Amino acid sequence: MRTEDLSPRFEDLDAWPSLEAVHAMFEGQLSAVAAVREALPAIVKAGEAAAQRLAQDGRLIYAGAGTSGRIGAQDAAELSPTFDWPEERVAFAIAGGERALCASVENAEDDREAAKRALADLAVGPHDLTIGLAASGATPYTVDFILGARSRGALTIAIANNRDTPLLAAAEHPICVDTGPEVVAGSTRMKAGTAQKVVLNLLSTLTMIRLGRVYRGLMVDMRTHNAKLVRRATNMVGHLAPCDEETAKRAFDAANGDLKLAVLLARGIEIDTARTLMRRSGGRLRSALAEH
Repeated sequence: MRTEDLSPRFEDLDAWPSLEAVHAMFEGQLSAVAAVREALPAIVKAGEAAAQRLAQDGRLIYAGAGTSGRIGAQDAAELSPTFDWPEERVAFAIAGGERALCASVENAEDDREAAKRALADLAVGPHDLTIGLAASGATPYTVDFILGARSRGALTIAIANNRDTPLLAAAEHPICVDTGPEVVAGSTRMKAGTAQKVVLNLLSTLTMIRLGRVYRGLMVDMRTHNAKLVRRATNMVGHLAPCDEETAKRAFDAANGDLKLAVLLARGIEIDTARTLMRRSGGRLRSALAEH
């Protein structure tokens, strides 16, 4: 597979001057990002399907092994503070368990039985969305998890860096980013890992946009757990209402930190009416404002 190939260009990499070696690795990172462009249509299809599936009460579940598993877990962890995605509606299945988030667990990626146990433990079902990541596209744990999730009715997305692989064939929405040979042969934490992170950034953010958690380019569902974020949120209210700083603060306090509700209050809408508008719109601020 191409991600494991040795590129003749880099056979003497260890003998190169450090600056030349770093230039080569940097160019590899740029090429990894550029390789994502070809996958954009597939990312769009997957993101729109994901939003439809998650519009009710389903969960977003990431599956992977090694670097790919850790990249998925990172994306999972960032959804709640950024978009107020409920913690109980995000999960991950990583080969080797949670210990594998911080250390290598030998042979875990080949453990097909562990994938079956993870499916059962998570009770994956038809309301869920599962995303499997594997640079090779052939990791047994991840392939079996996605196959099992699909058989249980879950929507399945696969992200891999080699074409025509079992993982891509297993999912309803395959996303292939062909990053080719690594500068250091087989070190898929580099080009392949970078491309996977870019794909997840695009995929999960598009999904949250389609779920109404972004308005006018702002994270209107973000959580405000510290003073800096409270200031950012009130600035958003002032920008979106629009209104002065004091009005934005009062509205934000009256809305108990609900930024979208605060925007409606800052525009002079009574709180009961504002809550009704948000409920009718399914939490989408643009729709609530249009209705008013």
